[in-house]
Amino acid sequence: MILVFRHFFYKNYVGLSLWPFIFLKNGSLRQDDVLINHEKIHLRQQQELLILPFYMLYLTEWLLRTVWYLDSYRAYQNISFEREAYSHEHELGYLSKRKSFSFIKYLCR
Repeated sequence: MILVFRHFFYKNYVGLSLWPFIFLKNGSLRQDDVLINHEKIHLRQQQELLILPFYMLYLTEWLLRTVWYLDSYRAYQNISFEREAYSHEHELGYLSKRKSFSFIKYLCR
């Protein structure tokens, strides 16, 4: 389910997946197939990790990478979940061929 919630977003962020919803900064983004695919990849990641562990791992990885890079945005860009989603967001059929736990191969890169 896609919901529009303008006041939820910080700076340049325009989409967010919180199981089972995709939140968008504005309604016109519903037409952005690449963004929607990116967020659907996150929903699949959340589902396979049974939701709560996804958020715990996401936050832990972000905190560790923030310390490592001394830059919170660079840390965000290098979270394994984000790396998988950004790598495949243009492949609109990616989820139909994606193997479970595919984000793991982005963990140590």
